Amino acid sequence: MAGTVTKSTGRKASAPAKAAANPATPDDEPIIALKLPAGELSPAMTAYFQKCQDKLGFIPNVLMAYAFDSAKLEAFAAMYNDLMLAPSGLSKLEREMIAVAVSAQNRCYYCLTAHGAAVRQYSGNPLLGEQIVMNHRVARLDKRQRAMLDFAVKLTNTPAEIEEPDRDTLRRAGFSDRDIWDIAAITGFFNMSNRVAAATDMRPNPVYHGQAR
Repeated sequence: MAGTVTKSTGRKASAPAKAAANPATPDDEPIIALKLPAGELSPAMTAYFQKCQDKLGFIPNVLMAYAFDSAKLEAFAAMYNDLMLAPSGLSKLEREMIAVAVSAQNRCYYCLTAHGAAVRQYSGNPLLGEQIVMNHRVARLDKRQRAMLDFAVKLTNTPAEIEEPDRDTLRRAGFSDRDIWDIAAITGFFNMSNRVAAATDMRPNPVYHGQAR
């Protein structure tokens, strides 16, 4: 049975209904600036929303924003979970660091807020999260982390200038060719996400602001 989320809290309703097309944050501000037609959550996405609610205590607004189209929501969630949570030579912290460094270049309010919180949580270092949000070059990074973020930033700002020496720098820092693929894929994903968030004025869940401070 398909489910829905309530507009005011993001919690799953008990009866099947249409998902909110332009749902609101807990303080009743719109999540995005677009008024999109309502869509119905698939059983898989109903279960996924419930899993988020149970594990996180809330449903990330980016998922709520995609809920107008279940196919797009499922594709977005599948790609995100594969890149950020599936087995990889990159740690979860490193993947979140890439998300923040890329989002800093694009000045993406949503992703800097949400993934800055994740860096604080995974690292146990609130300062690190704030430094990467502002400028990753001021952070106390090891050689591996610095090479990774320098590559992600260059790929974001001047992708046509990436050449073999850039890949060799990553190899010398200890990354495999598969790791380089993952760095590139995560960088590309967040450049896309940043632009969608900017175009729609996507707003992060307020809870992120206070996490791991």
